[in-house]
Amino acid sequence: MIMFDDLQSWRQERIRQTRAGSTLGFVPTMGALHEGHLALVHRSLSENDRTLVSIFVNPTQFDADADLAAYPRTLDADCDRLRAAGVDAVLVPSAAQLYPDGYRYRVVETERSRELEGACRPGHFDGVLTVVLKLLQIAAAERAYFGEKDWQQLTLVRALAEAFFVPTTIVPCPTVRDADGLALSSRNARLSGPNRQKAAGFHRALSSLSTMEAERRLREEGFVVEYIEERDARRLGAVRLGGVRLIDNVPLGRADDSHARLR
Repeated sequence: MIMFDDLQSWRQERIRQTRAGSTLGFVPTMGALHEGHLALVHRSLSENDRTLVSIFVNPTQFDADADLAAYPRTLDADCDRLRAAGVDAVLVPSAAQLYPDGYRYRVVETERSRELEGACRPGHFDGVLTVVLKLLQIAAAERAYFGEKDWQQLTLVRALAEAFFVPTTIVPCPTVRDADGLALSSRNARLSGPNRQKAAGFHRALSSLSTMEAERRLREEGFVVEYIEERDARRLGAVRLGGVRLIDNVPLGRADDSHARLR
């Protein structure tokens, strides 16, 4: 596995791959990797000749400095996991490389990004879409892999690629869950023991109750509910538990058995 911390070096490598006829799968991450990330990696490995993973904690998508500072950074452990999985290359750009303009130029979506997560975290999706567009152009991959847990993000990234004629295919991948149904997230490590057990109630409420009943049940169980709403034939929610923010979604009208689980 080769680590690239210079964008030009990666571009030259990608030109060599393209000339050799190698297809590339790309998995953009912010590190602190878990089995959910690795599911994206394995999907890419199975569908492409080579796989590139980026690790970059994107400052422009955080709406609070404290949240950015608290985000776990585990580069050495992440690289060990990616190397063991068989990843070919890891891209670890600096903020100065990705934002040489100081974020004066950015992508702004004016409708879907203003609701749900966008309403709770103003400016969040400007940062997400800006960095994703940059990374897609830098990676120059045939396919890029995104998890369905961040459903609103996934739909916006798909629309972004279409709007800006990005040739990379955006591949959605099922949410990976723990055995009790909690969607895997880097934030889960911040849940205390009792709250970790309680957190499983979030998925149970979303998948087994109506929207109104789910919100009522979660409040009764001690969750701070930011939203529970229906979009795209899915029920989406965001809650806080013990100061930790969790998001999730489930499809409506059928059992939520298409999502991968850890056993």
